[in-house]
Amino acid sequence: MNWSTSIKGFKSYLMLERAMAQNTIEAYMRDIGKLREFCRSSGGQDPQSVSTDDLRVFLGWLNELGMLPSSQARVLSAIKTFYHYLVLEAGLENNPAALMEGPRLSRNLPDTLNILEIQELINAIDLSKPEGMRNKAMIEVLYGCGLRVSELINLKRSDLFLDVEYIKVIGKGDKQRLVPIGGEAIKYLNIYLKESRVHQPVKPGFEDYVFLNRRGAALSRVMVFLIIKNLAQKINLKKDISPHTFRHSFATHLIEGGADLRAVQDMLGHESITTTEIYTHLDKSYLKDMIRQYHPRS
Repeated sequence: MNWSTSIKGFKSYLMLERAMAQNTIEAYMRDIGKLREFCRSSGGQDPQSVSTDDLRVFLGWLNELGMLPSSQARVLSAIKTFYHYLVLEAGLENNPAALMEGPRLSRNLPDTLNILEIQELINAIDLSKPEGMRNKAMIEVLYGCGLRVSELINLKRSDLFLDVEYIKVIGKGDKQRLVPIGGEAIKYLNIYLKESRVHQPVKPGFEDYVFLNRRGAALSRVMVFLIIKNLAQKINLKKDISPHTFRHSFATHLIEGGADLRAVQDMLGHESITTTEIYTHLDKSYLKDMIRQYHPRS
């Protein structure tokens, strides 16, 4: 069992058995590559010879290099998955990563927009320009459905079920989910599709994409980012925002309004409820109101 054979088989395992997203697979390959180089430089162990202590020294080395705790946690996740694969597929008897724990992560609170700020951004869109209604529909969908930017730019017309107020979203790892879509987003999406997009030439292969650029192809992530940055500058917004800010705001406003955490988890496409729970920590005044309203000793 050598590194080259093990890593090659591991990549196939991630693709075929785990059906991981390409970006995750590439990150895991880089992480295991770091472990291989570390082992070769410190004694030349093959994968089956690596001990738990060796892995601890490796992670300590990454920490000394200044790697962020979040990146260290991803490296450990890659290592755990790698050795799980070797146990399953290569007959490794002892898993050196089984009992290892990752660095404790601090949960940074994402920046959000309030309702007034979102409305100001939407009002700043110049509807006299050809792309104006597209941009308005785009932001209404971003905020109204809590989409990731990758989900927005890959949204297809065949995924819209506006008559029943749902859209189908292809999320991370090509996982599908149905997300409710509200009245404002439906309204401006229909106006864009029926009154603006129909007059635009479409590049072959992009006929089913909802949001198109001037050349008739799908919007890029960078383009969506720039559109939002320009709107923020127009209204002199001091917050540093991105497309993801609308997703954070979507989740925060739902939870502050009393939405069930599990329902928000499903709409966001989070695998773990702990990822969604971060939004319960955003509004301190909301938390104080919860104490005043529901705690018997308040």
